[in-house]
Amino acid sequence: MLAPISWRVPPRHYGPWEQVVSLLTEGLVERGVDVTLFATSDSITRARLVSVCPRPYSEDPSIDPKVWESLHISALFERASEFDLIHNHFDFLPLSYSGLVRTPVLTTIHGFSSERIVPVYEKYNGRAYYVAISNADRNPHLDYVATIYHGIALEEFTLRRERGHYLLFFGRIHAEKGVAEAIEVARRTGRRLIIAGVIQDQDYFDSEVAPHLDGDRVQFIGSAGPDLRDQLLGGAFALLHLINFDEPFGLSMIEAMACGVPVIARERGSVPEIIKHGDTGFIVDSVDAAVEALNRVPDLDPARLRRYVEGNFSRERMVDNYIKVYEEVLRMEEAKGSGPQS
Repeated sequence: MLAPISWRVPPRHYGPWEQVVSLLTEGLVERGVDVTLFATSDSITRARLVSVCPRPYSEDPSIDPKVWESLHISALFERASEFDLIHNHFDFLPLSYSGLVRTPVLTTIHGFSSERIVPVYEKYNGRAYYVAISNADRNPHLDYVATIYHGIALEEFTLRRERGHYLLFFGRIHAEKGVAEAIEVARRTGRRLIIAGVIQDQDYFDSEVAPHLDGDRVQFIGSAGPDLRDQLLGGAFALLHLINFDEPFGLSMIEAMACGVPVIARERGSVPEIIKHGDTGFIVDSVDAAVEALNRVPDLDPARLRRYVEGNFSRERMVDNYIKVYEEVLRMEEAKGSGPQS
């Protein structure tokens, strides 16, 4: 299992890719799968941990990302013959090693940061194996073995049958995530807004967010880790997810629904695959529509939202689906007569 090294596995605060890696790795170990996790040295796992990078580079500026990413990826591929399969969560760079080893490489594509990286995926299309995290995020020029939605550990999220009062923005502070739009919805409805997340675009924060912060009606609390996440999500009236880009997935949406909290989301990317309009939240196309949707939130049953997540976005379902894909990949490799080295 090849994790990114931007954050620890599992992350202390932000780190959605690392969070998925952790949940999947621990779930596989529980099923008796022999997993070796390549991650930062401070990572916590019941799998066999192999690390060369001492700390996450997003937490320690002395760690040069290019240097340690190269060392990290090469550490796995130099041992490729020891494994039946390599599961890559590290984006496109490890694919450039895949032609040098016989061990099959499965890559979960956690979204495309830019169209400029697609040529790497195209080069190894047909040799490597790709999993999409939503149907909306599938590139039409690539072949996929499956779409597997992220899952969450439901025991970490408490169903609240009594609805909270504040609105919540939970995610990266960036224009594409719709923070300014959330602030406008809060202003127009007179509801308090809590903003939680890492600042990814400081200029955007300074110009579009900071002027509205008063510590009361609009409050910024920074990145909220696992110790605060359940309480923060569960206490909300609704989660505002008014994105301005095609979201590949969006973990915060299923985390909110697991607490019984509906999501008001813009119809971009994976949102229609995750939110059932009028049942688990509302899919909107404008700030006006988001304001109107908040009037309908009391009509939604928190327990129904929880059951929806249990049935579609549990960690157990995610692990089941990945095990099926592993088995399929190994069967295809065997059929090609180029299975893993012994």
